[in-house]
Amino acid sequence: MALWRGSAYAGFLALAVGCVFLLEPQLPHSTLRSLWSSLQPGPTSPGPGSPEGRLAAAWDALIVRPARRWRRVAVGVNACVDVVLSGVKLLQALGLNPGDGKDHSILHSKNDLKETFTHFMGKGAAAERFFSDKETFHDVAQVASKFPGAQHYVGGNAALIGQKFAANSDLKVLLCGPVGPKLHELLDDNVFVPPESLQEVDEFHLILEYQAGEEWGQLKAPHANRLIFSHDLSNGAMSMLEVFVSSLEEFQPDLVVLSGLHMMEGQSKEFQRKRLLEVVTSISDIPVGIPIHLELASMTNRELMSSIVHQQVFHTVTSLGLNEQELLFLSQSAAGPHSSLSSWNGVPDVGMVSDILFWILKEHGKSKSRASDLTRIHFHTLVYHILATVDGHWANQLAAVAAGARVAGTQACATETIDTSRVSLRAPHEFLTSHSEAGSRVIFNPDEPVIEWHREGVSFHFTPVLVCKDPIRTVGLGDAISAEGLFYSEVYPHY
Repeated sequence: MALWRGSAYAGFLALAVGCVFLLEPQLPHSTLRSLWSSLQPGPTSPGPGSPEGRLAAAWDALIVRPARRWRRVAVGVNACVDVVLSGVKLLQALGLNPGDGKDHSILHSKNDLKETFTHFMGKGAAAERFFSDKETFHDVAQVASKFPGAQHYVGGNAALIGQKFAANSDLKVLLCGPVGPKLHELLDDNVFVPPESLQEVDEFHLILEYQAGEEWGQLKAPHANRLIFSHDLSNGAMSMLEVFVSSLEEFQPDLVVLSGLHMMEGQSKEFQRKRLLEVVTSISDIPVGIPIHLELASMTNRELMSSIVHQQVFHTVTSLGLNEQELLFLSQSAAGPHSSLSSWNGVPDVGMVSDILFWILKEHGKSKSRASDLTRIHFHTLVYHILATVDGHWANQLAAVAAGARVAGTQACATETIDTSRVSLRAPHEFLTSHSEAGSRVIFNPDEPVIEWHREGVSFHFTPVLVCKDPIRTVGLGDAISAEGLFYSEVYPHY
């Protein structure tokens, strides 16, 4: 019926334009083309029958709360105020001109900032850097904070994860981190901050955003994303770690979330080595049986990443959250699979990602022969997510990975539910589940949005993301994803 109706409509259009041509043969071709275009039906927004609509509906049916839910969640230790604004506009306001991009692992000057921003804007990739010069950073921060349109938000992985958890009124949330007056004002009423965490001055992080297709000189951004930078000494020293761990005894959490290790990049090697040992000691003081999730973030220091992997940090945590840059960097830093790859070429290959996740859990995860607690990794990239878990420790992971992916689409578009007209399905239509061994070939079906496969005692759950076409805000997306995935996760009691 629909096919017949479409054919009849096309025939009517052709007849209408033909009549006009006979009656007005002198009309220019451009006018006739314009007339034909105006009579054509416009592109329809994706509806319930579209792949996006089918996927969203299937997710809604799959996402169910776990049987055993978290009641009290403790989160630490990095917190700050995010100042979000257009990167191009700030660089212009600082009197900087477009030029060549170059990645600087630490920013020492405004020119380093410009070159690093240009480098990552050209790739459409997220990055986070430490700004070493206190005075210059303060000057840039003043310009940014007062810039028309600059917005102030809760910032820092721990504070953002705490804020996301606090949206659930049946959860009690403890946040430890350097909390100044502005941040305290921005936090949800449901977030409890111990008095020892309060300080007189806020830590500011500057977030320079750019939109897909935005131009800066000869540059055109392939994706919307952001560069984050700060001169943050409290978070850089993880100064609230001991306060965090000591406050757990009174708070009695049934889930602990830790982040902020990446903030130590601006510190000396000796400080990093010493502090990581103290991190392991502090984590070891957390009572057995309380799962600990570690949220990683953008890093450039291979030695620090290698130390995090090898100095028992991975062995003392239960769960990891990371993105594609952090995953590849981790593999490069610790000689893992596909570590010869310098960077991902477009969408990260599912089979390669799966190989690295498998390697992390096999080399550093819980096993009969290894005293490790690590049993879960939540990997997220722009177009898909994978949850990898050691069998026998986690439940409801199908719902968890779907919930994590769904929140990526709603938060980026700033909508309560998935708006199918504002998102697109960009995940690979088919992929291999491994390249290290004979992986199976998978063809994706939007009506069955979570694909599961198994490999030597490790389960993988894959689901696409409905990517927001015109994102309102990209900051904190990874933190929201990890929080939502954890919220729907259930740990088995024997843990």
